[in-house]
Amino acid sequence: MTKEKDLSTRVVPNLKSTPNEKSIWDKGWDELIPGAAVYSFENKLEESVVGVLPEDRKYAETNSINKYVGDWRVVKPVWNVDLCIDCQNCWLFCPDTSIISRNKEMVGVDYDHCKGCGICSEVCPTNPKSLVMFDENIKNEDALEQWPEKK
Repeated sequence: MTKEKDLSTRVVPNLKSTPNEKSIWDKGWDELIPGAAVYSFENKLEESVVGVLPEDRKYAETNSINKYVGDWRVVKPVWNVDLCIDCQNCWLFCPDTSIISRNKEMVGVDYDHCKGCGICSEVCPTNPKSLVMFDENIKNEDALEQWPEKK
């Protein structure tokens, strides 16, 4: 027989913000709620994100667009313009809009806000990929010389 759990003493954190609540950037490590969701955008996006330029999006306070995060990245995406087909998958799936695209053409990577998650490389359909993850300390020119061959 299984024992019933007593939920009467359970502590449920209040995730709603109050007007006097500190900014997430002003809180100490011991003040954050473990397991709280960190959203990239404020509220719900009402329009398709594809049609909204990064500078016109309403970012949440927790989005890395508001802070420089490049100094803690260990791998970075390097872009090979010769292999890119401008499919926009990398731009669409990047959680922090670090892929720079204009008029449906990729123009580069914003390394100030890229966290090195590798999603852009994973969703790239080309063979070999036009975005490949390399060590943070390698120069982009050297990475291009080491580009993988077609599989």
